[in-house]
Amino acid sequence: MANKHRDIDADKLTKLAFEYCEECMTKKKETATGSGKIVDINERYIPTIKYFILHWLRNKDIDIYTRQHIYRVMNDEKHPLCDTIKNIREAFDALAEDIVANEGKGIFFAKNRLGMTDKQETTVREQPLFGDEE
Repeated sequence: MANKHRDIDADKLTKLAFEYCEECMTKKKETATGSGKIVDINERYIPTIKYFILHWLRNKDIDIYTRQHIYRVMNDEKHPLCDTIKNIREAFDALAEDIVANEGKGIFFAKNRLGMTDKQETTVREQPLFGDEE
């Protein structure tokens, strides 16, 4: 089925998504050591569908949907890119979850996008006060 909305090949889009993930996994940041020497330190970035759509693809001159259209595509089972976009988002979430779990980053992202929580569930049983026993 041809994509009547944009001329985007699903395989090419998937390949670009994994290229973006590769960039996220190999990011480095410069930092100064105690002696003043500048060194590169590995610092993986959390991939997000919004950045991928709104910035990364556009910086590569890829004519892609807007953020709002991407969500419509994911909700339209008949759209030719529905499964592709869902799979890309799932891959981004898997990488994000690994970064959060192993590097202690992205707490806000973990809570909001991945549904993680830092709250403990507790049960409180009320005890009768002295003189209130029935």
